[in-house]
Amino acid sequence: MSKLATIRWREFAIESLVRVAGVSTIAFVALIFLFLLREGAPAFFRIPLDNLFGVRWYPTFDLYGALPLILGSALVTITAILIALPLGVATAVFVREAAPPWAREILKPMIEVLAGIPSVVLGFFGMTLVAPFIRSALGAPTGLTAFTGALILAYMALPTIISVAEDALDAVPKSYRDAGLAMGATQWQTIWRVVVPAARSGILTAVMLGMGRAIGETMAVMMVTGNAARMPLSLDSLFRPVRTMTATIAAEMGEVARGSTHYHVLFAIGIVLFVITFAINLSAASAIFQKRRRGGLR
Repeated sequence: MSKLATIRWREFAIESLVRVAGVSTIAFVALIFLFLLREGAPAFFRIPLDNLFGVRWYPTFDLYGALPLILGSALVTITAILIALPLGVATAVFVREAAPPWAREILKPMIEVLAGIPSVVLGFFGMTLVAPFIRSALGAPTGLTAFTGALILAYMALPTIISVAEDALDAVPKSYRDAGLAMGATQWQTIWRVVVPAARSGILTAVMLGMGRAIGETMAVMMVTGNAARMPLSLDSLFRPVRTMTATIAAEMGEVARGSTHYHVLFAIGIVLFVITFAINLSAASAIFQKRRRGGLR
């Protein structure tokens, strides 16, 4: 076999492996969704929709209202993003625009290390330190509240938001900065009025990915939110216990009989969670596609 034929055979083998890997990733996601659909679809036929999306979650009494779980997940996730967004963007701006090179080389690996802390460790930290502090500071009967869960989730979403936002800021052409400074703007005026707006779609992608990271978290949320399936509609809902979709699935899946109505409802909740997460990730992917289509990360 000639050298040219050997090179072509290797290229064909590598291309085939890459193609198989790409197709298999899509196939795995499709199989997961089909499995959820197979196990969760019976719930939509066995239970009336007014019960399935009702306001009371008492499976023992055949009340499977998932609305408190959905709203609880939304409350904790949105609050976490509202906390993490300004902190993450400010940190990304400091690391990329203001920190000296030696500090940047230290800070970037440290931020990446934060993403590797196990969620159960953060949940234990929230139970033993954050929850007692919130209870004593607010005078509440318990510190296991939606706000406690939002603080932990905000911490967990920060590495993703900082890394993606920092990459978006790094991709802004240097000519933008030079033009702002040449127009007489100060360094901070150039950053906040030129660089950050130019990277807004990348920052939006960071927020979407951070939200996807937060809404799918299970263990830490289950440990610090109190797990009370109640409608979070009052003004003080943020400082009262709530229950999320992920915590419900993790807490109850091991105790239900396979094939029971409760079993299928838990998988139906998984379908709702899958669709929400898929929509968030699809929005982030769409934002990235639009940036590339316009010719660069902006």
